[in-house]
Amino acid sequence: MTRMTSSEALVETFVAEGVKTVFGIVGSAYMDALDLFPDAGIRFVSVAHEQAAAHAADGLARVTGMPQACIAQNGPGAANFISAITAAYWAHSPVVAVTPETGTLGIGQGGFQELDQMPWFEACTKYQVRVNRPERMAELARRCFYIAKAECGPVQLNIPRDYFYGDFDYEVYTSPEVKQGAGSSEELEAAAKMMLNAKYPVILSGGGVSTSGAVEEVKNLAEFLSAPVVNTYLHNDTFPSDHELSVGPIGYCGSKAAMRTIAKADVVLALGTRLGPFGTLAQYDINYWPENAKIIQVDIDHRQLGLSKRVDVPIAGDAKQFAAQLVQMLKTAEPERKPDTARIADAKGENDIWNAELLEWSKQPSKLMHPRKFLTEFSAAVPKGSIVATDVGNTCSMTNSYFGFTGERQFLAPLSWGNCGIAYGLAMGAKIGRPDKNVFALQGDGAYGISGLSEVMTAVRENIKVIAVVFNNNQWGAEKKNQIDYYDNRFVGANLENPDFAQIARDMGAEGFRVEKPEDIKEVVDAAIKTDKPVVIDAVIDGSAEVLAEPFRRDALKMPVRFLDKYKHLNA
Repeated sequence: MTRMTSSEALVETFVAEGVKTVFGIVGSAYMDALDLFPDAGIRFVSVAHEQAAAHAADGLARVTGMPQACIAQNGPGAANFISAITAAYWAHSPVVAVTPETGTLGIGQGGFQELDQMPWFEACTKYQVRVNRPERMAELARRCFYIAKAECGPVQLNIPRDYFYGDFDYEVYTSPEVKQGAGSSEELEAAAKMMLNAKYPVILSGGGVSTSGAVEEVKNLAEFLSAPVVNTYLHNDTFPSDHELSVGPIGYCGSKAAMRTIAKADVVLALGTRLGPFGTLAQYDINYWPENAKIIQVDIDHRQLGLSKRVDVPIAGDAKQFAAQLVQMLKTAEPERKPDTARIADAKGENDIWNAELLEWSKQPSKLMHPRKFLTEFSAAVPKGSIVATDVGNTCSMTNSYFGFTGERQFLAPLSWGNCGIAYGLAMGAKIGRPDKNVFALQGDGAYGISGLSEVMTAVRENIKVIAVVFNNNQWGAEKKNQIDYYDNRFVGANLENPDFAQIARDMGAEGFRVEKPEDIKEVVDAAIKTDKPVVIDAVIDGSAEVLAEPFRRDALKMPVRFLDKYKHLNA
């Protein structure tokens, strides 16, 4: 036990947990702890908006696999975390959100910036705790880091602002590591038997494969079984895209090769995935989910097993441990098993058909640069091993078809939360965690206006060399597509009038490039990588109806029906 202030206990707990960067906006509520950061070796990254702080902590957690922290002023600052912490929740990111609150003597009096902050975070965190005595600061902070690691998700550490003061005896030490197993021997045997007897086994590789570092194990498993591998929605970094058994991702704007392949399966090994409903929706008019296939679902969170799909073998376990043990069990059972050349050839054939279709789409005439032509050239220009963060939106969603990766933790996306403005914050955190990597933030012009436009100032000030790419088509493309398909081209709120984003970037102290022709893309990307400062690439693309992707929420929209006389002319 060591005598220290409660602020020192909090900061020393950060140090014990390996936190080297904390994101936030300076605030009086936690200034006593903030004063200690420099001498503790903690970098405080001051952002333009607290949402970006939580996104950056999420991005840093995603690329390092370690719990990361963000902190906010009480009341409105803490409230600004909500959307980003929810994104971290669905990404299973270990983020510790520190939310100072009104002092204990003023709670309930409606004072300045008072908010009951605990209910706000209840549905988007794995664990919440209010520090109820300053003497418990180190204990409860340590507990937050432990739960964030053990349950793979964000937590809330809520601290009355007067509890940053006072001196007490504390014990500071690192929270324990939790190692998850592979599942029971009976479950492994059932899975092995089912996979060996399958006529067309398919591996569905989910986010848990990336976060557990299981790509190599999944590759060994796929090669032994000659099983094609499909990535789950927006988890393109869960299997090497250049592998002969890789057929790409399912889900919105995903790979038709993947969809046609999984539709053939008689057994699906869903590895490290909750089988979320949005990620398995029919796309391109392909109802690809194999309703009659046997499903083996492996997820570290037992609550997700069988939640949204019928499952024949549910296994609560770590994807890496499970895949490693399963492949050993399979090799013991059939040591002389030979590759199934027909399935390998089938995967190649499906990829060839899909790649040819993508190429034809990119050749379609357009008034400005076709977004698919841009993505074809841009994805080819991005060096292998780069980290790519994408936002939500029409052209950003198209990237799902174009970006493949060679290893884990390279693709950061909004996933099923789907909040606009996520990519730039994720990219800042990722660049801090992996300064050796090129990090790209891909955003539509609407999403860029939410976060990227203001956070470029943060990147310049903090020397975070993120390369932002703005898909500039002067519209909210996904919603405009809905208004085209369902509302007879009646555009309300969908059109934008944008400035020159490259020039604004230069005015902020970053570098800016404007791209209007496909043949200039590689040169600009190469120049951006060599630039010793943050970069914004303003990509001017066509936004006409002919080049937009299919409807983003075809599962939720219906053709309009109007009853009142003044609206009847709007009927479908």
